[in-house]
Amino acid sequence: MKPEIHSGISAMHGGQAPAAARAAAALAVDAVCRGRSLDAALTEIFSTLDASLSSERGLIQEMTYGALRWHFQLAPLVRGFLKQPFKEKDGDVEALLRVGVYQLLHMRVAPHAAVKETVEATTLLKKDWAKGMTNAVLRRVLREETQIRAALGADENFAHPDWLLTQLKEIYPNDWRGIAQANNARPPLTLRVHGGKITRTAYLEKLKGAGLAAQAVPEVDSALILESPLPVEALPGFRAGEVSVQDAAAQLSAVLLDAQPGQRVLDACAAPGGKAAHILERTPRAILSALDINAVRLERVRENFTRLGLAGIVVQGDAARPADWWDGQQYGRILLDAPCSGFGVIRRHPDIRLHRTRADIEQLAIAQKRLLNALWPLLRPGGKLLYVTCSILPQENTEVLTRFLAGRPDARVAPLAHPAFDACARRPLSHVPVLRGTWVPARRDATGVQILPGAGGMDGFYYSSIIKVPVGA
Repeated sequence: MKPEIHSGISAMHGGQAPAAARAAAALAVDAVCRGRSLDAALTEIFSTLDASLSSERGLIQEMTYGALRWHFQLAPLVRGFLKQPFKEKDGDVEALLRVGVYQLLHMRVAPHAAVKETVEATTLLKKDWAKGMTNAVLRRVLREETQIRAALGADENFAHPDWLLTQLKEIYPNDWRGIAQANNARPPLTLRVHGGKITRTAYLEKLKGAGLAAQAVPEVDSALILESPLPVEALPGFRAGEVSVQDAAAQLSAVLLDAQPGQRVLDACAAPGGKAAHILERTPRAILSALDINAVRLERVRENFTRLGLAGIVVQGDAARPADWWDGQQYGRILLDAPCSGFGVIRRHPDIRLHRTRADIEQLAIAQKRLLNALWPLLRPGGKLLYVTCSILPQENTEVLTRFLAGRPDARVAPLAHPAFDACARRPLSHVPVLRGTWVPARRDATGVQILPGAGGMDGFYYSSIIKVPVGA
């Protein structure tokens, strides 16, 4: 059953803003812990907040993301302070405690304000009985902060679930610490400039004129990174379609796909449409179909196309069942941004840590191979299929592709080259403050290239380029 967000949030008013922000964050964290996606939880929270609390959205988001990012550190710490576990119906209070401890250990919030407003939030949650306990726990954290930080510093689980950390150690024995640290870092706000509307240089000047500092990503010609995040609606030229939010690694999809004018292109799992839009920005004369099984998410694709002034074809259908939607004409390019675990983008989606399990990986790998098998006949000879995931697990990448390629003489892996792959090893973008220290080299294997989280400031992505060749060629 979907957890419902507390209806009392809508009654909170501006005079209660600091406490209301803590209460709202606690409700969002509790909803995620009960199985809700983080995006869905925050969307509902923001839709129920009183308009006078709109200025608190940034704080709510920071506390929610942070408490979830450090869940596997904060949850056992908080439970260690309790005489007995909370009842299930009081999960919001336990979430509030984690939000409070997160403020004390990870945010630059005045300790007295963090304690006071978090304690007051119990009333807004209609849990006055928890006031004294909340006050006691938070004040104990302040008293024992030195010992707590020392204990946490010695604990190398890096706020990851044990099974995932074990996998990372096995797969990346020399890089797992760097990956874990990158997963825990606040991600940068990376933008994609619509080159058909404005040059990146001109857009950087527009940002400068608005008092916003940004850095170009040298190896990705459409990408730049804002030094301080802000709501996308506040970006100059956003409504005019001059810019979109997209990680630099994700922007490589359109570049590596290399669609040509007049070519039929399929983005097979397109929603919410960022990669499809970028393909059309680079090659507006491509005949692109954006396919997705989810009708609601396809509305996002349409909205993006409209805002950006792009002419793409939007198709609802299951990529694994082409007979239901394919017109029989083969494509010159297919982008398969396959559904995956998302372990390369944990820093942007911390709820993945709580929701993904080891058992999910096998099922995802089965689905990924099914998609490859279904889409391969749709590619014309000489065409290219670009397989993409935001996972860093070989079970979803190299192993899936190796099984797909076995016994398939018309499929050949094409080497991938791009300056961004080399930049991962060459420099950590240390001139961008939010990226210092968070990088590990890109990896090449028999089927493609793996960008690891934080490499060159990018998210973790895997890319493989497969060419359809005549049998015997």
